[in-house]
Amino acid sequence: MPLRLIAGPANAGKVELLLDRYLAALDSPAGVEPVLIVPNVADVNRVELELLARSPALLGGSIGTFDDLFRRLAEGSTDARRQLGRVEQALLVRRVVNAAKLDGFARSAAHTGFVDSLERALDELDEGLLSPNAVGGELGVLYAGYRDELDRLGRWDRGLLRSHAVERLRADLDAWHGEPVFAYGFEDLTGAEWALLEALAARTEVTVSLPYEPGRPVFAALRRTARDLAGLASGAVEELPPRYEAVAPPALAHLERTLFADEPGDAPPLDGVIRFFEGAGSRGTLELVGEEVLALARGGMPAERIGVVVPGYERIRGALETVLGSFGVPYAVDGELRLTQTPLVHALAALLRFAWAGGTRGDLFSFLRSPFSGVERRAVDFVEGRLRGRAIQTPERVVEEAESLRGAPLPALAELREAADPVEAVRELAERMLRDAYGLEHPPADAASRLDLRAYETLRRLLDELEGWGRLSGELSREDVLAAIERAVLRRRAGDDAGRVAVVDLLRARTRRFDAVFVLGLEEGTLPRRGGGSPFLDDDARRALDEGGARLERPDPVENDRYLFYTACTRASQRLYLVREAADDDGSPREASPFWHDVAALFDGDDVRRWTRRRPLSALTWPLEEAPTERERLRALAELAAHDAESAEALARANGWERRLQRALAAFQRPTRITNPLVLEQLGSRTSFAVTELERFADCSSAWFFERFLSPRTIDAEPDAMQRGSVAHTALNRFFTRVPAELGVEKLEPGNVEDAKRLMRRCLDEALGGVRMELTDMQLRELDQSLWRDLEAVVEEECESGLSLVPRRFEVAFGNDRAAPELQRGLELGPGLTLSGKIDRIDVDPFGARGIVQDYKSGKHAHSAAEIERELRLQVPLYMLVLRDLVGLEPLGGLYRPLAGTRRARGLVRADEAETLPGYVKSDYLDEEAFWGVVESARETATALAGRIQEGDIHHDPRGGDCPTWCDLWPMCRIGRP
Repeated sequence: MPLRLIAGPANAGKVELLLDRYLAALDSPAGVEPVLIVPNVADVNRVELELLARSPALLGGSIGTFDDLFRRLAEGSTDARRQLGRVEQALLVRRVVNAAKLDGFARSAAHTGFVDSLERALDELDEGLLSPNAVGGELGVLYAGYRDELDRLGRWDRGLLRSHAVERLRADLDAWHGEPVFAYGFEDLTGAEWALLEALAARTEVTVSLPYEPGRPVFAALRRTARDLAGLASGAVEELPPRYEAVAPPALAHLERTLFADEPGDAPPLDGVIRFFEGAGSRGTLELVGEEVLALARGGMPAERIGVVVPGYERIRGALETVLGSFGVPYAVDGELRLTQTPLVHALAALLRFAWAGGTRGDLFSFLRSPFSGVERRAVDFVEGRLRGRAIQTPERVVEEAESLRGAPLPALAELREAADPVEAVRELAERMLRDAYGLEHPPADAASRLDLRAYETLRRLLDELEGWGRLSGELSREDVLAAIERAVLRRRAGDDAGRVAVVDLLRARTRRFDAVFVLGLEEGTLPRRGGGSPFLDDDARRALDEGGARLERPDPVENDRYLFYTACTRASQRLYLVREAADDDGSPREASPFWHDVAALFDGDDVRRWTRRRPLSALTWPLEEAPTERERLRALAELAAHDAESAEALARANGWERRLQRALAAFQRPTRITNPLVLEQLGSRTSFAVTELERFADCSSAWFFERFLSPRTIDAEPDAMQRGSVAHTALNRFFTRVPAELGVEKLEPGNVEDAKRLMRRCLDEALGGVRMELTDMQLRELDQSLWRDLEAVVEEECESGLSLVPRRFEVAFGNDRAAPELQRGLELGPGLTLSGKIDRIDVDPFGARGIVQDYKSGKHAHSAAEIERELRLQVPLYMLVLRDLVGLEPLGGLYRPLAGTRRARGLVRADEAETLPGYVKSDYLDEEAFWGVVESARETATALAGRIQEGDIHHDPRGGDCPTWCDLWPMCRIGRP
């Protein structure tokens, strides 16, 4: 008997007609039990409610998915086997990959995503009812190995179950007893589903609903399915006319009839039925949505009648939780939640990764910071801060140092690492985590704890399944257990979406109906989506396999996305909102999706502009009268106060917001001048000042205060320019100190190059070995290679240098207790003021008491004579005074010596000594008056700066008037930035 096909556009009444016929078959005196096939499990409950609204009771019949029907048929077989669960199937694929001898796939198989991609490919082959012999290459080898393992274990997977169900339906008369079948909610049939409908149509009445109109571009992706079903129907095709115009506003009806059409015709006015939202950044865009959802809800629309359609939930999950949560909008995701997205299992999986899979320090502390660890949060913060400050990263060192700092072992970690049975270890750990979080006396009752309890029950069932798999197939590894937990899902329960806005993806939106729909992701590159086909099955392979009826060939991806966009737009009965990001979170513009333009082109341009709302990145606050939440209203009030203080103060008094407003206004207006008497006393008592701190004070006194006085530190120690410079200075100091003893020369010559390089290599290795910070192998190699490149070049230049001066003294400290006795007093700047510091290197004339100072710079830039005076660079001029007044050598010059780049030294050189010090930039040679003028000017500047520090004269005064772009101290300075 032929299949009956009901076809027509969206909202033509196809499903309603099919459900009416299902109810008629249910009431038929023939006594048969009709079968209704729906798209997914979530639709079962919705359809039951809809049928109960049409009929007082449902006595008989069955409602389920294709999987339910396949399972019913297969279970009646005499050779039926138990079907593998999703976790068991994934473990089996892992085992097959580990056991296979691969060639072309060998490198890819080492990555974690290989097993997931292969599992999806094997599912498709199973769905196509293909045997391993039909698939060539290494994929065929893996498929055959997978099937062999199934036979050895005596199990079916989903594909084998479907294959046996179809075979039984074709050959066994007792497999079906004439029950009529009704199906809807699919657009593309797999090979197994097609074979099932074909076999059913030969034995009973089958009625199928399909959204399709011949010739329309929106249904191009369904062309093959419609053709095949029409052929199976043998002319029994019932085409329903469009009726959307009668039940929907004219703008929505026009959109349904003309979307992607070549000649859309005259358009009705939008009347606000279709609206266009453009936001900057994901959060700004979602705030537009959240504000409109609140407005709809306050206008009386039930939350469950509002749908948010997204191309993919994972991409915007974080922003969605932040925005809708702050707006107080309840929502439910129509789909599966990964078990690791629940707080309990997220913390558990983090600890398992650290204990079993070489996880990071962050994994361990993700567990310890959770309420499930049983460790006081204050103690966790203390330990983590110390580890981050020391840059301790490797798991072994993290455990060693953390246990040392705590004075006790880390809970559960030792047990996990020593456990013989990983499944039992996880079971015990999960029970302990629940007890640590909630105790045993007061049962948890809020929403978060109920989610944890649901996650625990799901985890227990998963562990039971893993134990069964272990008994069936052998011992489970720790990696197997961790992979199973990370793949597990927490299924939705009936009623989870009651009173909540539904967040659905494009596929699940096909069978839903709402009063208002927001379609997100209308940016170029998001919708239509970029192709992401299987790495195992390209288009040519699918086309070849399709010749056997496997139905693996996919419709054109753009045509498919056109259809999904069409269905999303036709889910609304009252309002449709098209939403796109006009710019990303960094402010870079994003082009609109072609679909956005296709809809806008259907209506008058002025009308579209009228119903378009935009929120740029600059609009950080809503207008006060439109702000959706109290937090947004307070932000709007602060913005109002910037240009209308009187109105803002009146509103604050009326709403009790005076204190909040004053705090907001004062946030970036606090004076930076020091007023605390204790701090002023401490600054006034200082008599010794370091050269480098005076230079920083000259750059900006406020920056000096935060960096040198308050001295904040980042919690994570990372190798930076200062670390690199410290290692370079240490290596250079050791090198020049050891040159006379190990190379037998005081001054390097061209013939010493190779020996000098070997010595520098040893000195650098020793300096790197003294780094207290724990570096990764990559960080250590990068630091080593970059420093060796620069220091090797320095050695070569020293050997080729024609200067007669000899490097004699290194790291010459003055003005502190660690300095030589004659240098401990420091350089006198004025009454009661002395200077301290450290000279990197002093080169001495072997024939007289003369010399130069050299200051190493780890970067590429060295300050010229003009820059020294203009930019108040104090080190070289003041070091030359130290050389003269404390060391007892006549200064011939002072040089900044960069270790990177061109390494060209710059600084101050006495012009009269050009023959002794040849080869420097001409403008750095100064006559006697200019030379000593720069030196004395530096002394005067240093004296004045020291006096300002003593007086507490500290305010925001960056050199040049503006903050440099690289300075990150402005939030502490309380200085606004554009």
